[in-house]
Amino acid sequence: MMQRCIGLAKKGMGNVSPNPLVGCVIAKDGKIISEGYHKKFGGDHAEIDAIKNAIKSGKQLKGTTLYVNLEPCSHSGKTPPCTDEIIKQKFAKVVIGMQDPNPLVTGNGIRFLKKNKIKVSENILEDECKKLNKFYLKNISTGLPYVTMKIAQTIDGYIADKNYEFKWITTEESRAYVHGLRNEYDAVLVGRNTLDKDNPKLNVRLVKGRDPYRIVVDTRLASLTNRKIFKDELRQKTIVITASRHDFKKAAALINKGITIIEADSSSGVIDLQDALAKLYKKDIGSILVEGGAETYNYFLEQGMVDDVLIFTSQRIMGDGIKALRHGSLDGFTITSTEKINHDILTTLIKNPPAERAGKS
Repeated sequence: MMQRCIGLAKKGMGNVSPNPLVGCVIAKDGKIISEGYHKKFGGDHAEIDAIKNAIKSGKQLKGTTLYVNLEPCSHSGKTPPCTDEIIKQKFAKVVIGMQDPNPLVTGNGIRFLKKNKIKVSENILEDECKKLNKFYLKNISTGLPYVTMKIAQTIDGYIADKNYEFKWITTEESRAYVHGLRNEYDAVLVGRNTLDKDNPKLNVRLVKGRDPYRIVVDTRLASLTNRKIFKDELRQKTIVITASRHDFKKAAALINKGITIIEADSSSGVIDLQDALAKLYKKDIGSILVEGGAETYNYFLEQGMVDDVLIFTSQRIMGDGIKALRHGSLDGFTITSTEKINHDILTTLIKNPPAERAGKS
């Protein structure tokens, strides 16, 4: 039942941020009688969606069991508390995947249900539930977006030739996979060099989904203003991170086009990424896919702002060009999986916990 909750929750990817992904199953005598999930930010929570679906189909809820991957909320926000409706419908038992780390909820929903004579089982598939909501967990605990770094490289480790003319490194299947990721993340981020050299659209044209925000890190606001993301129909979902000392005339021109400019702290010509990310999170951007280039990758790693890394390695050989990473950049990360996508290999690495990183230093 909890696996089904997780599967339902995934249907909300790309639509519920900064809220968590939540799915709900209602069962009687071991059989599912209703399902629901959180479909969009500001909409019904999964529990309410499942309850409404049950009522619409004439199902009796008294004495049934409700399964949900995240602790039901017990406070009022954009919607009323889910615990109130669960108690009202006289459920016999609630099975919960993990506690909600939100200080407004943590343990309160569980205590409230128990106080009202509802049996509660906790921490069912807890690790899987935490993995599902890794964005939300990072957001709540740090006030920063979750950051994934995506690298596409040749088998000898290059992301481009010296003239930036080597456009497609990986297969079309890998590129479609990345477009699917863009649908799941709130924003895609590139540096100024990548914007000027590649002139990317940074949308999800290869898959069905919603386009993310497009972010450019440009310390001096030196980007070419004729780039696609400054002119297309999505330009109001484009953000430029810059330092306080920049070309104010160019900034005004971009703002007039609908582009958002965020001034971040900087020193020695380098953006303070923690400050930039905190300001992005205040705009409800809870997850970012960093797509290049080399300078941007290394700034994010050096400032400790990367949570996990996806490396797509093609079978192409370049011989010489631009390397993605400096030597030792991925110290402190552990490979968690590898998989084949057509002729490419996708390697996933995750940042080690702080204590483990300290032990390796």
